[in-house]
Amino acid sequence: MRGGRTCSLSRSADRSRPADGPLVADPHRELTFPILPASVEGVLATLIAAGHEAVLVGGCVRDRVLGRSDGSWDWDAATAAEPGEVASLFPGSTWENRFGTVTVLGEPPVEVTSFRAEGGYRDARRPDDVRFGVSLREDLARRDFTINAIAWLPTDLAARRGELIDPFDGTADLEEGVLRTVGDPAARFGEDALRLIRAARFAARFELTLDPATERAIVALAPTAASVSGERVRDELLRILELEAPSRAFRLLERLGLLRVILPELAALRGVPQAKRVTGDALDHTLAAVDAAGAAVPDTRMSALLHDLGKATTGEGGHFIGHEEVGARLADAVLGRLRFPRARAGRMVEVIRHHMYGYDDGWTDAAVRRFIRRLAGVDRELLFALRAADDAASGVGDEGPRVQRELEGRIGEQLEREPGLLVDRRLTVDGHDLQRELGLPPGPEVGRILDRLTEAVLDDPKLNEREALLVLARTMVAGR
Repeated sequence: MRGGRTCSLSRSADRSRPADGPLVADPHRELTFPILPASVEGVLATLIAAGHEAVLVGGCVRDRVLGRSDGSWDWDAATAAEPGEVASLFPGSTWENRFGTVTVLGEPPVEVTSFRAEGGYRDARRPDDVRFGVSLREDLARRDFTINAIAWLPTDLAARRGELIDPFDGTADLEEGVLRTVGDPAARFGEDALRLIRAARFAARFELTLDPATERAIVALAPTAASVSGERVRDELLRILELEAPSRAFRLLERLGLLRVILPELAALRGVPQAKRVTGDALDHTLAAVDAAGAAVPDTRMSALLHDLGKATTGEGGHFIGHEEVGARLADAVLGRLRFPRARAGRMVEVIRHHMYGYDDGWTDAAVRRFIRRLAGVDRELLFALRAADDAASGVGDEGPRVQRELEGRIGEQLEREPGLLVDRRLTVDGHDLQRELGLPPGPEVGRILDRLTEAVLDDPKLNEREALLVLARTMVAGR
């Protein structure tokens, strides 16, 4: 048993069950949900009372088999009732697509999917046709991996007790630490190429070894991942970044040939040498930074994933001069390809552009103020989180956090003293004042004088008085 899994359900001796025939719950595979939210229990009870077979499926069952009991799952039910029947039982529910998924609102909401079979996948994403009125076994047979093709059939809702329906031995695969597809791997991946990437996520999350046939199919079909839309790749990457150690999934994506398909800019870092205290190349460093960033703020990990893309083309003599600027441009292209919202992408790009700042305790207060002004359009919290992850991956030890705390403390002091100047970038004069008081015509000269006034005020904030700045501006004009 791997990864601290507590799956203790015995494996069926028969690995080749027939594809049809009645499903009989195995009395030795009874499972109780310690937590079953009222909304979930209500959905199952309503369906059963109406005479329909109803089960829980998907991640909530898989994770419960693994011994997890916090109840913080997405709750998915499946039923023999057709979508229209389901919707009629739950007023206010939504049914928005032809795949038979009805969302029943509640806390938490429950997605109810009608048992279905699917046929043909010409776009390698959606089935060409969907057929309802099939058995639970047939419904489970269309799913991607055996560990996701497990259902929980309630036998006593009040006691939250039920039996597992597991025709493809997903529980045995969880116990043995194996990830395999339901049925023919090439067929499953041919139906939806996103499953190639999902395989790496599931294998990393649950510390599973890929079944040899499944792995061979992934390697052979890796180029087809290029057909997956940017939005779907983005969402899968974000799920990977939620893992405790995303590096496991990215290393697997690399080994399977998928990384160079979905993130060629990242794959290009393999073999780029680094002069770090920690051994490894630029890709090793990047993945270490991703792990160090933590999952609390997704954009920190995404920024860490992209922060050194520029090193693939700027390395010379162990140095990467300007890699942050090159990396920012590459990150902008990647985030655009992944269809990140522009504002969100822009924040990450600016953080990457500025992540190579250097600070030491010799900085004057004026230098701190200039640093704040330079970062006026940058998400400082995100920048500092990225820098902390970068430092941790570089092996700088306690010195990096100490220096960062000192810098953040000094920034706080300056912001408290000069919020108008540093946050709102306000001088007490503007271009109209200079034109009116000094007789200057509109043009670039006005901007240059304002820049020089700003520099003077950053050196000495006491100068930020209207009359003092006008006197200084007159001196600048006279000295032209």
